[in-house]
Amino acid sequence: MRTQISLGVLVVLAALAAPASLAAQAAPANTAEGGAPDPTTDREFSAKLSVCNACHDVSGRRKYASIPVIWGQQENYLLKQLREFESGARTDEVMLWMAKSLTPQELRVAATYFAKQTWPARSAGAASPPPPPGIAGCQGCHDTAAAPRLAGQSYEYLVEAMRRFAEGERKNSGIMMKMMPSIPPAEREAMARYLSGL
Repeated sequence: MRTQISLGVLVVLAALAAPASLAAQAAPANTAEGGAPDPTTDREFSAKLSVCNACHDVSGRRKYASIPVIWGQQENYLLKQLREFESGARTDEVMLWMAKSLTPQELRVAATYFAKQTWPARSAGAASPPPPPGIAGCQGCHDTAAAPRLAGQSYEYLVEAMRRFAEGERKNSGIMMKMMPSIPPAEREAMARYLSGL
């Protein structure tokens, strides 16, 4: 974790030291309409967002299997997670530091920015695995904008997230805290395999 934080700090410093683009130099307030920071013109805010790429990578590609894809993720979910990392309701040393480095307005703009990106395309020719028992219970929520997209996330991330809910390590979703302990590990693994293959 300390390596990730150090890398994040270096990315921010490098981005701030880089020459500003002509658009950024010409932008008088570096804010979008309504006073919100604009990541395309505000060098400092853009540098903060570029830190996300150190772990989450760019264009929705997966850099580390244990870290979720955030490009194209549901906006309301991203904002909720950022706020919960900031408050400590969801724990992760790197994300706590990252969320606290953003102002409340920047948290909202960051969620909007990543939500507007393209969700990674599924590998051409990849066959969908057969749905495991119990997956319909997941789809009831996760096929809506009220819950995060799961299809295409990595198996490693999904199975670990479910384990953490099941064992009470992650507590920022009442529904998941109720559902996951009742699902045996083998079934959670089957669900993660299925979802990661979609």
